[in-house]
Parts: sequence; structure tokens; C-alpha cells
Amino acid sequence: MKIDVTVPAIGESITEVTMGSWLVEEGAHVEEDDVICEIESEKATVEVTAEKSG
Repeated sequence: MKIDVTVPAIGESITEVTMGSWLVEEGAHVEEDDVICEIESEKATVEVTAEKSG
């Protein structure tokens, strides 16, 4: 199933991020606010959480 993942703002000067690691197996159930992946920039690694359960 395809979903959109909102990348949080991690700094005004950061314009590009890469997917560091995907932390949830395909088809797994997640709860709202579970960490689903990490994104990386030149300066930081940030956890992205699920916006909804599902």
C-alpha cells in the first residue's frame, strides 16, 4: 500500500534529505506516533513517526 510520508522541517538551511533506514516491515501494523523511519541530512538524523494508526 502506498502512503505519503511528511518530512519534518529540520532546519532552514537544509533543502535535501535521504532515507536513512526504514524501521517497519512491510505489512506491519503501526500505532500513531510509532517511529517508522529515519531521515538524514548533512547535519542531523531525524526520526519520522506515523501520523495515524494502521
